[in-house]
Amino acid sequence: MSDWKNIYRSKLVSVREAAAKIASGDRIWFGSSTSTPIQLMDAVVDRYAELTDVHIISSLFLYDFKVLQDAKYIGHIKGHSVFVGPQERLYHKIGNIDNNSVPFSKVCIALRDYYRVDTLAVDVSLPDEEGYLYWGACGVDWHGEIAGYAKKIIVQVNKYQPRIKGPECRIHVSQVDYICEADHSFPVFPQREPTDTDKQIAAILIDQIPDGACIQLGIGGLANAIGYRLEEKKNLSVYTEMFTDSMMHLLKKGVITGKIVAGFSMGSPELYEFLATGQIELTPLRITNDENIIGQNDNLISINGCLMSDLTGQVCSESLGFTQYSSIGGQGDFVRGALRSKGGKSFLCMPSTIRAKDNRMISTISVALPPGAVVTVQRCDVMYVVTEYGIADLYLKSIPDRVNAMISIAHPDFREALRREAIAVGLIVR
Repeated sequence: MSDWKNIYRSKLVSVREAAAKIASGDRIWFGSSTSTPIQLMDAVVDRYAELTDVHIISSLFLYDFKVLQDAKYIGHIKGHSVFVGPQERLYHKIGNIDNNSVPFSKVCIALRDYYRVDTLAVDVSLPDEEGYLYWGACGVDWHGEIAGYAKKIIVQVNKYQPRIKGPECRIHVSQVDYICEADHSFPVFPQREPTDTDKQIAAILIDQIPDGACIQLGIGGLANAIGYRLEEKKNLSVYTEMFTDSMMHLLKKGVITGKIVAGFSMGSPELYEFLATGQIELTPLRITNDENIIGQNDNLISINGCLMSDLTGQVCSESLGFTQYSSIGGQGDFVRGALRSKGGKSFLCMPSTIRAKDNRMISTISVALPPGAVVTVQRCDVMYVVTEYGIADLYLKSIPDRVNAMISIAHPDFREALRREAIAVGLIVR
């Protein structure tokens, strides 16, 4: 459209004017992580006294938004998150953030049918020469689908938001209702350094990943330990929800030579600069996390972290007792997708022990999960559980075989007690 610049100017308002377009009762998708328009969010929250029953829905908040920090906003503007991270944990007790745990493959349904989102308010790139605004590194996930049914679309143009290609990666200026402008760089997504235990687990796993494999990695120190160890491999491809710094490293090293499919990306400033070169395309998560599509990739190797497991292989990856620590994200999607893949394997990894607040060492493997602990992955879907002491192959095994395999990868100091407890409750007879 040759007149897109005129359309752009006709819809351009200040951030405060854009915030004024939000009305009581609106249910707003404010974007995930780096796609959240900081200045617009703050301007909406500043109007809290004149608003009631406004709902702000996001995922993995990366900023200390005012709405999370003070109970005075309750009844006016309510926060919701479909993936729990540090900010959600920090401010949960204030009482103005409701946390959820929705599989990434189903978030699009939850946003439409449960949260009933009617307003899209997100960060976008500068327009290209045709007048298209790009959703950026964390916006291809669900923005395009929401734009198809939202009654109101407000975008905040940010020069730091990269133009990342892919299906449903952009929106034309003619399709939005209001445009405001405000620049901000992104916070560095913490890249936890691998612990010695992470490195030990990575050393165990590296032999399980053949040349030519299609990889999916989670986030955290363990994922980084494994990701950079993959330098040893050849001709890898990627099918993942999250494109990481380690994957960028492998691509630059020539280790990844096959296709790359990813839904979003978070990491270092260098990663965002790389994404802006157009070498990577991003795909909506309803596609990347569809277990049937995942399973079409041969030799799909899915590697994710977890928090604890019982002796039969019920895995908890998201709660500490009744406290929601994280969310399911795409873990279940990829565990089940790997089951459908020819040559596919899924590995759920954890240290064998953790330290309690009183410095006691606690086994992450127990005869039963503690009260409140969530079963993130049911045992019938679990293939392999990994600690620094080895790999427990659980898939389709009998209960006694599962129990014995899990005891074998527990910390040596706990194995005898675990066996006694398993016998006492009847999981095994000797």
